Amino acid sequence: MNSDTQPLYQQLASHYREAIGRGALRADARMPSVRDLMQRHQVSLSTALQALRSLEDQGWLEARPRVGYFVRGRRPKGLGELADPDLRKPFAADPTRFAGINERISLLLESGRRASLRVDLGGATPGPELFDAAMMNRGAATLLREQPGILAHGRALAGAQPEFQAAMARRALDAGMALNPRDVLATSGNTEAVHLALSAVAQPGDVVAVESPTYYGLLQVIESQGLEILEIPCSRHTGISLEALELAVRTEPRLRAVVAMPHLQMPLGMVMPDGQKKALAVFCSEHDLALIEDDSYRLLVEGSAVQRPVKAWDRSGHVIYCESFNKTLAPGLRQGWMNAGRWHERVHMLKFAQSRSTPAWGQLLAARWATSPAFARHLQRLRVQLRRQRERTAQAIARHFPPVTRLALPPGGLCLWGELPAGVSSSVLYEDALREGIRIAPGAMFSNTGRYDGFVRFGCAMAMSPEIEEAYQVLGRLVHEQMR
Repeated sequence: MNSDTQPLYQQLASHYREAIGRGALRADARMPSVRDLMQRHQVSLSTALQALRSLEDQGWLEARPRVGYFVRGRRPKGLGELADPDLRKPFAADPTRFAGINERISLLLESGRRASLRVDLGGATPGPELFDAAMMNRGAATLLREQPGILAHGRALAGAQPEFQAAMARRALDAGMALNPRDVLATSGNTEAVHLALSAVAQPGDVVAVESPTYYGLLQVIESQGLEILEIPCSRHTGISLEALELAVRTEPRLRAVVAMPHLQMPLGMVMPDGQKKALAVFCSEHDLALIEDDSYRLLVEGSAVQRPVKAWDRSGHVIYCESFNKTLAPGLRQGWMNAGRWHERVHMLKFAQSRSTPAWGQLLAARWATSPAFARHLQRLRVQLRRQRERTAQAIARHFPPVTRLALPPGGLCLWGELPAGVSSSVLYEDALREGIRIAPGAMFSNTGRYDGFVRFGCAMAMSPEIEEAYQVLGRLVHEQMR
């Protein structure tokens, strides 16, 4: 390979570019698979993928769906055997375009977008058939009749709408949170809320503690702000480890915040017990840490008991509460809200500076839908349907995967967290499945350190169908092949 001053993926690409140039790999020859490259050269999945895509972008290779990479029949025009690829490849193909964002996760997402998919088992968004479109359309039509100029207004409807603020405060009270409606801030989904919270409590170079494993989108948001991630073990029964957090406080002076998802934690599906929620709120108050509570999935928890957020035990304003209706009410609206506690004024200023306001249209629709009896009935139907889909997914995995595959059914939600047989890599399974037109969410995506490669998050957002059943049969075969 070339000089080790180059990035590793460039060294690997140069090695194979030279082999092609010298004729060791002839036209139409099949390239080693991603798994083979990882094993032969002892490189990571992202390095192997970058090398192959670099060669493809330069014109040396072509990707054939479900088959792999092959040497092109003609060498790229104008490129010599040892030409510098960085002088010629287009910016859109440059792997460094993910600067500031977790590169490994972005590469996995990008490979899934590029693939020709038949079945997507990696998502966690309910299908449109699970929502009451008729109710939404009636509500939207009524609002337009009442306020025909709502979409034409700008400054007059800027900021959080009083109707929305009052509705969210009423809903919060039902969950044990006593909030002043004026302290409800409308957001564009949950990602904006978490982004604002992080911006308010931390600066580049500070450390943020997260549950491990955790949602990969959160890892990307944290890294995009120049913050460092500290992973804290998370139990499937009790949630984030307070003992580990205590150690982190003693050993990491830059620690500024904790991000936790107490209800149907992604990807474990854990629901934190009330005693642990209270202890977490007290811990963050005593240590002057911001607790950013992502409560996107609470409404999907099964059972008649009211689930109380950590915010319900907040007495000092250290908990920043974030909720979104993306998974429960109307994904197309991307309507969320937050209460920033002691950081309210700063978050309000940041919100205005970054996006000015959240459209009144979505706020008013969400305010009316989320407080209506129809929404309560919709939630009950949604929970029943999702439970059926989780159970059928678990049955399909039991039919087609090796018996030693471990799976736990959470008390609600859109996915299952499964442990593969010993020695089976979910990253390799991801690549093998993509060649079959199937996308999964490998466990390594849910950790900034690449842990959990022996796990997979299985999406249950779509109803079981013959096509999905066949996809699980293919995945089971691929797992068996890895074991051999």
